[in-house]
Amino acid sequence: MKRVLLSWSSGKDSAWSLHILRANPGVEVVGLLTTVNEAFDRVAMHAVRRELLEAQASAAGLPLRTIPIPWPCSNERYESIMAAACARARQDRIDAVAFGDLFLQDVRDYRERQLRDTGLEPLFPLWNLDTSLLARNMIGEGVRAKITCVDPKRLLPALAGREFDRQFLDELPSGTDPCGENGEFHSFVYAAPVFSRELQVQVGEVVERDGFIFADVLPQEAQVAVQAG
Repeated sequence: MKRVLLSWSSGKDSAWSLHILRANPGVEVVGLLTTVNEAFDRVAMHAVRRELLEAQASAAGLPLRTIPIPWPCSNERYESIMAAACARARQDRIDAVAFGDLFLQDVRDYRERQLRDTGLEPLFPLWNLDTSLLARNMIGEGVRAKITCVDPKRLLPALAGREFDRQFLDELPSGTDPCGENGEFHSFVYAAPVFSRELQVQVGEVVERDGFIFADVLPQEAQVAVQAG
């Protein structure tokens, strides 16, 4: 049995990767691995709060390994931090790290280079799947997600905070990848076949920062508290 860590972004592709991996009898997913921005205590790019990240891990029934990343962070520093995380994984008898990448060869090449001398095997359970079919299959099988980040150079800012559903897919401009693999958008999964329960969330403030549009996803009770205050 291959012991696997799943690189977990908090988004739909990560959730579907876990779904696929759990269907493989030769694989045991033993934890989720996530980088967290130290300055904001959120998942990088997806901008998801740590408490929601922890709620996802609990719903998936898996331990969460968070890797603090300073901000700003040089590539050299990032690679040093990740090398240390890989060394700890090997000490814990981890055999492989799985990623939810879909088709960007340069990204896959980078991950493979980074793991080459670590003793960890890179796995890509969603690689080269048709993303149009994949997006609709995920929705059809019960994946529910909020759009947490939009690149306004590619998509309308108003799409931040929207539900990842068939209507969202139908409204995407021509040339947009339905899974956002080119960085068009990022998501937060609150329900999925791999979760024991649906997370109760609402969308809060939408802001522009560093050239991107971010929608702050909140636990539902936090949103209620804010409104009451």
